[in-house]
Amino acid sequence: MAEPASAATSPLLPPPPAPAPAPAPTAAASGTLALTFDDGPHPDSTPALLDALTAAGHRATFFLCGAQAERHPELVRALDEAGMAIANHSWSHPSLPGLPLPAVHEEIHRTNRVLAELTGRPPVLFRPPYGATSPAVARLAAEAGLTETLWDVDPRDWDGTAPDGIVAVLATARPGDTVLLHDHGNRNTVTALPAVLAALSARGLRSAALPH
Repeated sequence: MAEPASAATSPLLPPPPAPAPAPAPTAAASGTLALTFDDGPHPDSTPALLDALTAAGHRATFFLCGAQAERHPELVRALDEAGMAIANHSWSHPSLPGLPLPAVHEEIHRTNRVLAELTGRPPVLFRPPYGATSPAVARLAAEAGLTETLWDVDPRDWDGTAPDGIVAVLATARPGDTVLLHDHGNRNTVTALPAVLAALSARGLRSAALPH
């Protein structure tokens, strides 16, 4: 007697189901991160950075030095009117832990006063120059109504990183990251920013003003 047909070959049984299709490709990331710019405002970089951000529909946080804000009040107002967050980066950009506490207090409060005069409200974020802090610096900032804010990603644009290098480092940024950039007249950052923003948008990422 002939062997019965196997389940794999019997014409009476339905064929095995086809493998499920692979999921459609999606963006590598989605959500928000925070681009932040230190040391401004500066006439050689702030207007171009602001133009690139607004054209691409992104927002950022600008940690401003009080002396620069006093020197270029029109740039502070332009940032504020465009919806960028304005934050405190000390008055003269010293390393704060090495200063006497009264001098740290003055660096923070003098900048708060100028930014409040120019925007109509006090800042709520503070980044110590160089990221150099201490419990005493953090306490004085908190007493001034400021939250100390550092960063997760640093392309070292302050150290002369070329525009393509800045773009490459920011390609590693993830949702929720805070990115350190600079607004002190550095043309490499200005040149890189449109490509950075286009790459973020292509990944489904958007820069939002802190907190985000």
